[in-house]
Amino acid sequence: MSERRWSLQERILVDATPSEVHRMVSDLRNMGRWSPECRKVWVPRPPARIGGRFVGFNRRGPFLWFTVGRIAALRAPEGPSGHGEFTFDVGIFGLPIARWGYRCEPEGDGTLVTETWQDLRRGRGARLTDLLGSVFAGTNPQRRVEINRAGMRTTLTRLAAACGGRAD
Repeated sequence: MSERRWSLQERILVDATPSEVHRMVSDLRNMGRWSPECRKVWVPRPPARIGGRFVGFNRRGPFLWFTVGRIAALRAPEGPSGHGEFTFDVGIFGLPIARWGYRCEPEGDGTLVTETWQDLRRGRGARLTDLLGSVFAGTNPQRRVEINRAGMRTTLTRLAAACGGRAD
């Protein structure tokens, strides 16, 4: 068995400004259009703000599950050469599962978008969240990394298409 990976990142260059991309990714209600697993996000009090909570409804094949999230970082790009950041944590039954993030950096005439994932299933409750992932999402921790990498690539490609169609 290979050593467990605790984080991933994927990048794509899109044909939009950092402000436009940041505005799109920080509206979590869009996530159901881009992610291959997330079907819908319910945000009780939009717009996004640090500490704001939401519920994600997910599906992969026959498996259905939900997560509860909290926005951890939200920094809009300042000016045309500014960098943006949007980060949120998800968990279930009060137990942490993962931290997801998006960085938007100007590059040429477009924006370099970096999606990050960090596994938070450590310490107390880690075995339970691993078990819950296997039962409700049909995925053990080792396979979760493969699934997330493929999902991140799909999400970024769909985001690029929503930003005007160009992805390099």
